[in-house]
Amino acid sequence: MKLYRSPYEAYPFLSDADGDLRCDYEILTDRMASETGLLAALCPERRDELLAIDELIYHANASLRTFLSLKPEEIDWLRARTEALEAETAGLCDRFVLPAGSPRACVAHVLRTDGKRLVRLLYRFAQRGGKVEDALFDFANLLSGYFFLLALALNHADGVSERPFESRNYPKAK
Repeated sequence: MKLYRSPYEAYPFLSDADGDLRCDYEILTDRMASETGLLAALCPERRDELLAIDELIYHANASLRTFLSLKPEEIDWLRARTEALEAETAGLCDRFVLPAGSPRACVAHVLRTDGKRLVRLLYRFAQRGGKVEDALFDFANLLSGYFFLLALALNHADGVSERPFESRNYPKAK
């Protein structure tokens, strides 16, 4: 069956075969870059850092279709920023919390979740025989961790307390 290709197609790879996950990856990284841009607009005190991460996400965008253009020092920088946020938020959270809080912390939580979706998509791509550089897995995992810690930091800065979450499905160990 020949698929119709609209002359107004928003992106040339939208009609890729359903088993080819590269376009799905590119759409997700595009979404994450857009969300990071939104968060940068909401966080003037962290604007430059967030825009730098935004740029890294866009550099990662074509990694499955072409090559990984992220440099090791850029991934190291994100790791260092994540570690700095971990130190900044030490003691603010010692259990599961609801993904809630101030509006900008909520955007960070959405990005945290999208980071996990990105990691999952990379695994699915690799399991289907696609080539994924180890550094890309590291980058995607760091994004999720960074945005979780950022959500904690933003809630703290905005005077919003974390709301603990007790799972009914995974009760605390006795």
